[in-house]
Amino acid sequence: MTARTVRIDFNCDLGEGCGNDAALVPLISSASIACGGHAGDADTMRETLELCLRHGVAIGAHPGFEDRAGFGRHEQSITADQARALITRQLARLAEVAEAAGARIVHVKPHGALYNLAARERRIADAIADAVAEFDPNLRLYGLAGSHATEAAHAHGLRAVHEAFAERRYRADGSLTARSQPGAVLDSPQDALAQTRSLLHTGTVIADDGSRVAVRADSLCLHGDRADAVAFARALRDALEADGIAILPP
Repeated sequence: MTARTVRIDFNCDLGEGCGNDAALVPLISSASIACGGHAGDADTMRETLELCLRHGVAIGAHPGFEDRAGFGRHEQSITADQARALITRQLARLAEVAEAAGARIVHVKPHGALYNLAARERRIADAIADAVAEFDPNLRLYGLAGSHATEAAHAHGLRAVHEAFAERRYRADGSLTARSQPGAVLDSPQDALAQTRSLLHTGTVIADDGSRVAVRADSLCLHGDRADAVAFARALRDALEADGIAILPP
């Protein structure tokens, strides 16, 4: 482990109706809360916000394609204006609930297919970053490390958080292997832990073709909709702390 790897943000997507939130929140440092697009409603937003406040977890918005049947994981054809409106609409929805709860939103992280589209297409990345900056220029914008999403965040004057994944397989170009492909999700906690340690110790991961690819990790994501999400999160947190890495918001 290099001396500079001393802290990491451990984030999880919450408020998606998976039933794990109360057990996950004490294990993480940042939460991205579904705000009525792919999942969530006023009640789930309020409940998740209250959990985060109780445990001192940083709060973020998790806007996605408004496709509940597909859980926001099916890519849709969308214009830049539509992407901008979607982000603004869902951010405003969470902000209203947060204000009533006495909570403050500190970041935005697009969900699922919208996240991947922003990583790949600069026009969508720019539209999202523009909407976030107009809503609140102090918000951090999470995006796939080294992608169009983080480049657009910088270009629009936002603080970009380069996100890496504990349990998603990477491709040689630094993108994520599509979920439709075999092995795209690392089901074994041991495999995810090995990938996480590689990220933090060497700044690289082994891609699906066997090559080694550099990945910046400001934040480490674990998906809260995994069936074993709580045990997975606890194992990763224990391993990070055993390595002397502080788990803190970015």
